[in-house]
Amino acid sequence: MIVAFSVTPLGVGEDVGEYVADAVRVVRESGLPHRTDAMFTSIEGEWDEVMDVVKRAVAAVEARAPRVSLVLKADIRPGVTDGLTSKVETVERYLAR
Repeated sequence: MIVAFSVTPLGVGEDVGEYVADAVRVVRESGLPHRTDAMFTSIEGEWDEVMDVVKRAVAAVEARAPRVSLVLKADIRPGVTDGLTSKVETVERYLAR
């Protein structure tokens, strides 16, 4: 499965990069395949391991912020691995035509 999620601290002002970095650090330390862009972090793995990382990423922000917003979107497709790369490669193939 692939989960795209964003964790946003609330009540800490406009500059939230330091808090978001705490969440991304948890994802990177997980060892699971992942990508971070300006809006979301995507992570790939089995249900329990991915959801555990999301939970720990939220907890890292929650430890420093009075309130946390979580947005999550999941692609649950058993048997598919390397979806983070293969889905993008498929689109790039079509764009190259």
